[in-house]
Amino acid sequence: MTPDNIRSKKLPVVTNVLVAVAAFVVAAAVVLGLGIGNWVLVVVLGAALYLVGLSVVAGRIEGRRAARNRTMKSLIYAACLLAILPLASVVWTLISKGAARLDGDFFGTSMNNIGARDANGGAYHAIVGTLEQVGLATLMAVPLGVLGAIYLVEYGRGKFAATVRFFVDVMTGIPSIVAGLFILSFWVLIVSPWFNDGQPRFSGFAASLALAVLMLPTIVRSTEEMLRLVPGPLREGSYALGVPQWKTILRVVLPTALPGIVTGVMLSIARAAGETAPVLLVAGGAAAINMDPFAGNQQSLSLFVYQQAGDGSKFAPDRAWTAALTLVALVLVLTVSAKLLARRNKLSR
Repeated sequence: MTPDNIRSKKLPVVTNVLVAVAAFVVAAAVVLGLGIGNWVLVVVLGAALYLVGLSVVAGRIEGRRAARNRTMKSLIYAACLLAILPLASVVWTLISKGAARLDGDFFGTSMNNIGARDANGGAYHAIVGTLEQVGLATLMAVPLGVLGAIYLVEYGRGKFAATVRFFVDVMTGIPSIVAGLFILSFWVLIVSPWFNDGQPRFSGFAASLALAVLMLPTIVRSTEEMLRLVPGPLREGSYALGVPQWKTILRVVLPTALPGIVTGVMLSIARAAGETAPVLLVAGGAAAINMDPFAGNQQSLSLFVYQQAGDGSKFAPDRAWTAALTLVALVLVLTVSAKLLARRNKLSR
């Protein structure tokens, strides 16, 4: 028996391409010829005809088993493409529409004294507000969330741990406006008058508290899952060497789970940066720059996008699209930076 007889037949690439071309030509002729749809239906029908034609042709050349494998592989590729298309569409829309105001004026000025007929005005005050609010929320939520997850995984036993886990799961699904209403009724209306001569005060810090409430359950759940993935022999080896539990957690468990923890933290930061309702309720928004997050109204990028999208000025939509692009770029930069810092943990050095 020669090697040529041992090798199975393969479907040529040219045949694969011809099947695809024929499928989309037939789909276009049917859809456009009968006038029953547009190019979207052509693509859908063409993909379906391509899978059927590929299965038939591959079955004749490669055999039924190889044909089924090729068909399933094509379905996987199609599912991957369908998952990527919405993301690519969003990115393209943001870049194409948000590039109109990518200039120094947009990033260096605020909306103070900008009227409906003014083409200038920028989001500098909103960028500052977003960085301060999300930064303060991160400083509050990350330590609490990580410590809470450590308790649930390493120490938590019995009904109290089950109760904590239950309330964390419940908090994961609460609407953002509920968190804003909670901070409004507690901090703004009850606590802030103590520091403002009896008058309630909006502030960026109040928005940070609301965002921290939203970030906390995500951080706890993601960190808990990452800590549970740390192999038990790592802990046991550390205990066998006489290392205390707290030091094992600090030097072995946390560095091992650090990349996953960072991913969960960045997901929570991305959610917090895109929230509008809590900022509107407790920070109020502002047209001028406010560097002090503890006093006075403050703006954020998400609230800026919401306000500009509903503004009657013909220049407002361009500001809204550019602010949305800025927000996505900001979250992307923070995520990439955090992943690069956490890529090498202490155990891999």
